[in-house]
Amino acid sequence: MNHRFKSVALVIGITGIVGNSLAEILSFSDTPGGPWKVYDDARSPRPDWADLPVDYMQCNILNEKETRDKLSKLNDVTHIFYVASNKKSSEAENCVVNGTMLRNVLKAVIPNVPKPGLVFGFSPFSSMNIVHSLCVYAAICKNEGKPLRFPGNRPAWDGYWDASDADLIAEHQIRATMNRLAKNEAFNCSNGDVFKWKDLWKVLANQFGIEHYEFQETDEKLSLAEMMKDKGPV
Repeated sequence: MNHRFKSVALVIGITGIVGNSLAEILSFSDTPGGPWKVYDDARSPRPDWADLPVDYMQCNILNEKETRDKLSKLNDVTHIFYVASNKKSSEAENCVVNGTMLRNVLKAVIPNVPKPGLVFGFSPFSSMNIVHSLCVYAAICKNEGKPLRFPGNRPAWDGYWDASDADLIAEHQIRATMNRLAKNEAFNCSNGDVFKWKDLWKVLANQFGIEHYEFQETDEKLSLAEMMKDKGPV
């Protein structure tokens, strides 16, 4: 990310009424979260926006391949402002075309930009339970007498990360449901503290009695899914 910009916006629908206002307001020096850098999907730059910090992606978001090819290059987006709308003759058609555009954008951008925090908690049936998955991985390493290799790079190992506790999220959901002031609002919830994977890795290794668990420098890209693909019988 350019060090001049604290926040980076992708504005989808920047030529519309709301998008136009977003482009102008995000350029103000006193806009909250700023200074902002802005990407947008406009087919061509507007002459009156020549002085705004806007990068024009010239993308047809109704076309999945074009959207993926152009927007997947963005790796510094911190906020997506989706204010696009495509009007059709029936509500059923509106749902299809607008849903398609939104999905195309999210599928192209989300895998390549800073992601929301993890959720830590317990469920024996969840396919998205990272704690459960790592415990299975550690149990297999212990069973086979192998080191607990960290499937990531050095910045991930040494850097700070945040997570949300599942119980906290559940309590927050109930509070938002019962508070009349929370009606029709969107929320995110985080514990507010941070951790390092190398500290969590030590706890995981100790829990399963694994002696070797330190980070190992390697030129190969480690994938936990790849390392575990043949471990079904184990």
